[in-house]
Amino acid sequence: MKRLYWIGLILLTIISISMGLFSFFKKSPTTIAPYKDSSTNFIYNLLFCDNIELFKQNSKPPYTYPYDILFSETSTFADFQKIINDTTLESRLKILAYNRQLSKGHKPDKKELLAVIIEVGLDDGLDVLASFKDGTARYINQTGKMIIWETTNETSNRLTQDLFQKSQEIVKQIGVWDKPRRPHPAKGTARITFLVSDGLYFGEGPENIIFNDPLASAALTSGAVCVKRG
Repeated sequence: MKRLYWIGLILLTIISISMGLFSFFKKSPTTIAPYKDSSTNFIYNLLFCDNIELFKQNSKPPYTYPYDILFSETSTFADFQKIINDTTLESRLKILAYNRQLSKGHKPDKKELLAVIIEVGLDDGLDVLASFKDGTARYINQTGKMIIWETTNETSNRLTQDLFQKSQEIVKQIGVWDKPRRPHPAKGTARITFLVSDGLYFGEGPENIIFNDPLASAALTSGAVCVKRG
């Protein structure tokens, strides 16, 4: 039996569709609704940074840097690279910039892991932790209640670094997902999504299997510690 169910091509029997890597970003943006409250669903979908229109809804023109670049149809590869290289900007904006480059057919020079999103389908709904490379994080409880960490400290930076080190080992062993983001995990299913400069990676499977997998369990345990960071 193959190891876990890494990435949907192993986990699922999927009808093959001829689709290149970059066509994923040209499709209609994905909007998924795992929660009863629309505002919670809005925050949930923002986590994946794959729908630029959602970010536009949170901004009003005239757009200032870096949104003027991100929202413009005439922005160039160099314009997006400016955002990627800007050390003062948050990770989510860099993910958006990488995705805009990919949509224009430009493959990034480096493979950079920028976010780890852990989802677990529980009895009362979906538990989600999104940890970003810059140390910020968002947690959505199965009830829809949220915790948002925008500031960092020595402890949070250490926890983030640990999670990303363990997640990087997983990314090395799986491939990029070139299709639209899948619906949220159902009850009893766990998923780890990795937002990388060259696209979205993920692994998922039954909760009791994925939490006991040698490769996945390390990252999941690290993620559980991050939720308790307070």
